[in-house]
Amino acid sequence: MLALQGDVVEHVRVLRALGAEPLAVKTREDLEGVRALIVPGGESTTVIRLLDRFGLTEPLRSRVADGMPFWGTCMGMIVAARDVAGLEQKTLGVLDVTVRRNAFGRQIASAEVPLAIPVLGTDPFPGVFIRAPWVERAGPGVEVLATLADHPVFVRQGNVMGTSFHPELTDDVRLHAYFLRMLPYGAGEASGAGDAIGPIVAAGLVSGAGMPGDIGSPDSSDSGVIPRSPGSRS
Repeated sequence: MLALQGDVVEHVRVLRALGAEPLAVKTREDLEGVRALIVPGGESTTVIRLLDRFGLTEPLRSRVADGMPFWGTCMGMIVAARDVAGLEQKTLGVLDVTVRRNAFGRQIASAEVPLAIPVLGTDPFPGVFIRAPWVERAGPGVEVLATLADHPVFVRQGNVMGTSFHPELTDDVRLHAYFLRMLPYGAGEASGAGDAIGPIVAAGLVSGAGMPGDIGSPDSSDSGVIPRSPGSRS
């Protein structure tokens, strides 16, 4: 969870409920210490500027090219995309898709929609869409794993996946578990999503010395995500 800005706490609680221990990535050295990365919802142009400012853009592209699992949610999918429809916006270009910002409407149009996602099983997944993007073009190597209004909203290209919606704002942990199963495991390590798997997520605030909110000492009653009111995103 690259939380230079965005929904850090919400992702962290889900990951900890699944047995993962998130780490903060604020520097190139931090990035070298994780095995996978989540880029959460937030504001895409701000995050791209911060990645450049802290010297993370090229190291991140290199790690993804070398196979590091990467997941972008909402804004994070915009950051990962090859390009943004109708805009000259810089991106990482690690996911061969063209996305459209705010495709489902402005903040007032935000909604929770049940999504059919066969890779997660037969039960629908609660898709929380907040000023969400959609995929207008998917390259030949991109799998479309869920759609809404005839547009892809969950895609994967090898070790990179993107979702238009916010799984961290629900109590359904299946997408996070799916991502954890993408991690490479060494000798003696278990592959189950519920096992302790070490540092898998980048989470932190560039303006603070430590982790945001209660991440450093979570309440023992945390077992998933506490939904929050929709904020400004994309």
